Amino acid sequence: MATEVTDATFESDVLAQSEKVAVIVDLWAPWCGPCRTLGPILEKVVDDTNGQAMLVKINVDENPQASAAFRVQSIPAVYALRDRQVVNGFIGAQGEDAVRQFVTSVLPTETDQKIAALVAAGDEASLRTALELEPGNEAAIVALAELLVGAGEGDEALALLERNPETAETRRVAALARVGREFSSDGDAGSDVTAKLDGLLERVRDDEQARQEFVDLLELLGPTDPRTVQYRRALTSKLF
Repeated sequence: MATEVTDATFESDVLAQSEKVAVIVDLWAPWCGPCRTLGPILEKVVDDTNGQAMLVKINVDENPQASAAFRVQSIPAVYALRDRQVVNGFIGAQGEDAVRQFVTSVLPTETDQKIAALVAAGDEASLRTALELEPGNEAAIVALAELLVGAGEGDEALALLERNPETAETRRVAALARVGREFSSDGDAGSDVTAKLDGLLERVRDDEQARQEFVDLLELLGPTDPRTVQYRRALTSKLF
């Protein structure tokens, strides 16, 4: 069964879902004859994946914003998303064999499934095995790095995090590795952190290490802590 997606539900029903399963997007309109032919074929093939893929339908006439995300120029148009990225697509009606080949091409492989299970297990041995199979797997890197920080192996955690481009999660764990858990937002991040920030602020202009520790503490406090905005402004004032 296909999910009808609107402009309002595009984020939750397409992008967010693509982080869990392959999302097959069928761009169609009621007046489009080939769309009516293709639709049942897509439903049958996606149903046969037993939950490894989901089908969503976007009426291009009623949902211009969602349609514009794919820059569609003609319909039917079908796109597959994984992890919020378009990984494949085709234009025009296709037969069942072609549709099945298309859907199969975007499903997780046996190795993908094994890696996902290892990451879900979350213990150090499983995470290291996952990284042997896929050295750049971000979820495994972040999870293992956080375990290493907890075990006092901050240097190894930082080396591990350098494998991939920086993201919000890698910045957080790297900050944790450099600063230590005693100043994390999960621990006692009250007056101790405020006092630490006040002390570091006096040294940030000329002391690179103090500047890095200051930024790391703000990273651990997170964007919702009012001190983050306050001290980022103070840092800017000191530096510029």
